[in-house]
Amino acid sequence: MDNQQKFAVDIEDEMRRSYLDYAMSVIIGRALPDVRDGLKPVHRRILYSMNEKGLVPGKPYKKSANVVGDVLGAYHPHGDSAVYDSMVRMAQDFSMRYPLIDGQGNWGSIDGDSAAAYRYTEARLTRIATEMLEDIEKETVKFVPNYDESRQEPTVLPTRIPNLLINGSDGIAVGMATKIPPHNLNEIIEATVHLLNHPNAKVADLMKIVPGPDFPTGGFIYGREGIRQAYETGRGVMQLRARAAIDKIGRGSSERDAIVITEIPFQVNKSKLIEQIADLVNEKRVEGISEIRDETDRESSAQKKVRIVIELKRDAVPQIILNKLYKMTQMQISFGVINLSIVNGQPRVLTLVETLNEFISFRREVVRNRTLYELKKAKARAHILEGLKKAIDIIDEIIKLIRASKSTDEAKQGLVRQFKFSEIQAQAILDMQLRRLAALERQKIIDEYEEVIKLIAELEEILANERALRNVILKELRAVQKDYNDERRTQIVDSGIELTLEDLIADEDVVITLTHSGYVKRTPVTTYRAQRRGGTGRKGMSTRTEDVVSHIFIASTHSYLMVFTTQGTVYKLKVHEIPDAMAAGKGKAMVNLINLPGTEKIAGVIPVRSFEEGQFAVMVTRQGVIKKTELSAFANIRSNGIIAMGVDEGDELITVELTDGQKKIFIGTKDGMAICFEESEVRDMGRQARGVRGITLHKGDFVVSVVAVAGDQQMLTVTSNGFGKQTKLSEYRVQSRGGKGVINIKTTEKNGKVIGVMPVTRDSELMIITSQGKLIRLEADKIRATGRSAQGVKLIDTSKEEDTVASASLVEQQSGQLTEEEAESKK
Repeated sequence: MDNQQKFAVDIEDEMRRSYLDYAMSVIIGRALPDVRDGLKPVHRRILYSMNEKGLVPGKPYKKSANVVGDVLGAYHPHGDSAVYDSMVRMAQDFSMRYPLIDGQGNWGSIDGDSAAAYRYTEARLTRIATEMLEDIEKETVKFVPNYDESRQEPTVLPTRIPNLLINGSDGIAVGMATKIPPHNLNEIIEATVHLLNHPNAKVADLMKIVPGPDFPTGGFIYGREGIRQAYETGRGVMQLRARAAIDKIGRGSSERDAIVITEIPFQVNKSKLIEQIADLVNEKRVEGISEIRDETDRESSAQKKVRIVIELKRDAVPQIILNKLYKMTQMQISFGVINLSIVNGQPRVLTLVETLNEFISFRREVVRNRTLYELKKAKARAHILEGLKKAIDIIDEIIKLIRASKSTDEAKQGLVRQFKFSEIQAQAILDMQLRRLAALERQKIIDEYEEVIKLIAELEEILANERALRNVILKELRAVQKDYNDERRTQIVDSGIELTLEDLIADEDVVITLTHSGYVKRTPVTTYRAQRRGGTGRKGMSTRTEDVVSHIFIASTHSYLMVFTTQGTVYKLKVHEIPDAMAAGKGKAMVNLINLPGTEKIAGVIPVRSFEEGQFAVMVTRQGVIKKTELSAFANIRSNGIIAMGVDEGDELITVELTDGQKKIFIGTKDGMAICFEESEVRDMGRQARGVRGITLHKGDFVVSVVAVAGDQQMLTVTSNGFGKQTKLSEYRVQSRGGKGVINIKTTEKNGKVIGVMPVTRDSELMIITSQGKLIRLEADKIRATGRSAQGVKLIDTSKEEDTVASASLVEQQSGQLTEEEAESKK
């Protein structure tokens, strides 16, 4: 039993020791890059072998099989696929930010297509790869025997570029992994220079220079927190997103919206991304897509741009579909950074500052080793030149000695013994050609000697002075920066990791139009030009038979619409989710955008940018009941709506107004009555409250408008037959809530019943739309101001085709818009 136990312990120790040896072999010898040159052993051996074979820029390409065979036979005794796969990656401009191999032939594609076999492709080094091998022959790095001790190979390349950061690395070892993103060379070198000049610089200082990774495939990085964590700790997660735009394709009647993807996240397979989108369409998880086309050039690369066109159906909302694609496909991915590399033979996770400091330390070592090598060569040459100078002065005696010698060795020993030359100098004198005795040639020796002495002084200064050494490093970094500087491809935005749809949509004002039967659309404000009062208007919206426009107003695409129903329920809808339509377009049924029951109709719609405290929704029913509720109570509206007001049976909510709690409430009725009272007379109530009496109505009358006003404004009243007038608010005496009010406008058969009452300013424009869809836009200050009991003036001609005004709303004048009179005068 004791022997068995002892034997088990021995096996356990052996397994532990053997596994650790294996793990370290994988970590050091295969999977992780060296912090100094950013290369794994296989990549380093490929580049070194190609350099040894003379496969450099300007020289002919050679078969990849030649390189693979030499690397396998001399340096890397593993599989040929491992060597060739590494070559392929270094040649792909969508995998490497700065490719190290210049490939000719089929080297794979961003669709995941494999490269052709190595017997078909050809390769040579890129220019930037030669910067990594510069000065390798000058004893700058350590060489060790290869696996069979038949050759020597470098343990690291004497790179002039911080390759670990500019090209990144990706690998899985035993118990650990590395994932370092690529960066922009210009930014990284600028940060390296800054760190050389300011050794105590922090990550925050460097992030002003290096805002984040720069991927070869472009795209977006959303949020800087993940970048900051990666740079400060060596670990972090960032969100990568494709670059997509909503565009119009086709012409005329065939024109429609399309989502065009031009850049995809790093390491995303384009063909699989298209498959993902197609699967979502087939499974009906994303609706509104009619066709998906890959219009990328067959010869495309990361630099030549991707182009995927997703054609949409006519009634689709492009922004909503785009948002779904981001959430459900690899158009958005998480990229986890692990800045793990080999430092002094051990794996370490490094910060950005530590990574750059390791590179700077390595460059110091390389420049110092190179300087020592060049100093040794310079001193050796100076020693020879000193001998040649001395020999020229006594050349006759030397010739005499050489002629008297029986052999070269005897002459050499005679020079050493008689004239005190060293053996090296004596050999140089014997090798000197007779033409060097000419006067000009003798001067060249003297000039060369002076130059070598000067060079020795410079080299010794570099070795003795840290500042001089740093200046050499800086000069070489600037030279590399000048030669390989390029623009950043990946855009970094501050909107955060959780990107909202508003980040993809321009913040602009649009006209929202809603019909009585529930059709809604949005249209750019600039679609409508100002006209003269009394004009016939322009075609504004196609409506169904007996359908009329009930609401028209201006809202930002980044706002919400609070949609109130006649039964007192409120729903929330984002403005950009409303389909964009032409001026004469019909729009889309509201029931397709919100979960509106068929028994309820829309009573009021207000645009809200944010649900802040201090804002109130003032609701008024058809029978004159008023209620005020703070807007913050509506911040969390469910998809199936919430109660906004308790409405009595037989009554219905007809309109809603947004206030700040400090205004006057103006209520106008169909028969031309109006009441004005302080908003403070209506207390703030809970969502389910029924409200209080706002106005006492005459028989058959009902409320048509509610306005929150301040100061002495002009009140504009519009009637169903296209008449309107302005009256000062001061003409309406302030009463107590619940009174009968005063006359607002005299309603007759000529001007019709009141459609709406609204306050106007000098810059306001009135937008009127009729039941047949005609629309006119007027300057409000051009409408005549009259007393309360006047009938008003004609604003729009509704006599033709027995049309009537359906809705009226105010908009602010847009800069750059001309009235019709101004346009005529310009002509």
